[in-house]
Amino acid sequence: MKLPAQGLGGAEIAARLAAMRADDPPVHGGRVLAYVYDAGDPAATQASLDALAGFGEVNALDPTTFPSVARLENDLVGWGLDMMQAPPDAAGLVSSGGTESCILAVLAARERWTSTHPEGRPVLVVADTVHSAFHKAAHLLGLDVRTIPVDRTTMRLTGAAVRDALAEISDRAALVVASAPSYAHGVVDDITDVAAVAQEHGVPCHVDSCIGGITLAYARLNGDDVPPMDFTVPGVSSISLDLHKYGFTPKGVSLLLFRDAAYRLGTYFAFSAWPGYPVVNTTLQSTKSAGPMAAAWAMAQALGDDGYRRAVRDAREATLRITAAIQGIPGIRVVAEPDTTLIAIAADSTQSVDPFRLADAMRRRGWSLQPQPSLGDLPRTLHLTVQPVSLGTVDTFTADLIEASDEVRGLPWIDVSADLEAAFANLPDLTSGAALPEEMAGVHALIDALPPEVRDPALMAIFSALFTARR
Repeated sequence: MKLPAQGLGGAEIAARLAAMRADDPPVHGGRVLAYVYDAGDPAATQASLDALAGFGEVNALDPTTFPSVARLENDLVGWGLDMMQAPPDAAGLVSSGGTESCILAVLAARERWTSTHPEGRPVLVVADTVHSAFHKAAHLLGLDVRTIPVDRTTMRLTGAAVRDALAEISDRAALVVASAPSYAHGVVDDITDVAAVAQEHGVPCHVDSCIGGITLAYARLNGDDVPPMDFTVPGVSSISLDLHKYGFTPKGVSLLLFRDAAYRLGTYFAFSAWPGYPVVNTTLQSTKSAGPMAAAWAMAQALGDDGYRRAVRDAREATLRITAAIQGIPGIRVVAEPDTTLIAIAADSTQSVDPFRLADAMRRRGWSLQPQPSLGDLPRTLHLTVQPVSLGTVDTFTADLIEASDEVRGLPWIDVSADLEAAFANLPDLTSGAALPEEMAGVHALIDALPPEVRDPALMAIFSALFTARR
């Protein structure tokens, strides 16, 4: 980037930034069913954005210099502990997002394990549907991973499967992870049984509820029958839940909650053996903006309990209506009955609708659905993150889904496995900065056809090309 010789005015800067956003999908309105979350309350959103700007320059590194940092964090953590029905001695922290919360949960478990195991390498026990953040944590923190298949009918991790795995691993297990819900399929693992088995073996159990913690908590307050997943479940040691998902706050802010404060100390880092200021970090970051915390606080205050109850009720109703509509569309099915507000769409037994072609057909109609590749015997799917504002667009969405399914039903599935070289040659230029091509099914099919050990380096190469400095 070449800087202008003379600084630009605010209006010009805003115009140039708006031009950069021209090819991005809208973050409000419910047309993008992944990555963004819209409570449908513009005033609350504005209050949150104002708080983000107002605290953007406050450094959350040192709450002794900026006491507002501790006040914000204590309020947010207290809210999270109440949602998760935590005991009196529970504690928590605010992180930059779900991935950091998951990494810190693994770090705390690793520190506890190494305190009693001076030798050896700890093992992280996870389902094959667990979020990739936990594999990243194991990669960064030096743990082996024991991956357990979920039940192929319910798509849930079961206590029996965990028991078998722990019997094989013996005392190397440092942490068992359950999802509430799993991102890919939208179902809550059998956390009561999983946590009980972990507790029998003296292993902490973490519940990854980054995307579902708030919806499950407020659905319970709404009187819905929700699967047990919080601190009322014996054996649950820690829980992660994101505020920048169904808390509707700007990115990025998440909570990591612990059953007791002593366990939380495993995430802390302190160092004073240098001539500078004593360093105490409660998360992976040192210097960080207080803006996201303030934005989350403002959003929570603006919506209030009634606002969250209403938002969750609307999102859940929209989820059930979309699920019912899918069941009446030939060629597609819901992979598992959703426990919260996430839906996974796959082809039905006739295999007459390719989910990747369906994603393209829906994008032509203004909807962004998230393609998910197959994994072994788990099918390729489309992921939907249903939002409160989706309730107002359900009829339009389902009509378009019916029409899009009719359009692609019976067309041959995109399958590039027979000629990967040609598929690579026809790969569109994703590094140009232009809008995505209209047809992306071939790209997703190529990703789907590659084994993970080939797929991952290829994806890294694409992203490396995307992030090439302009000079």
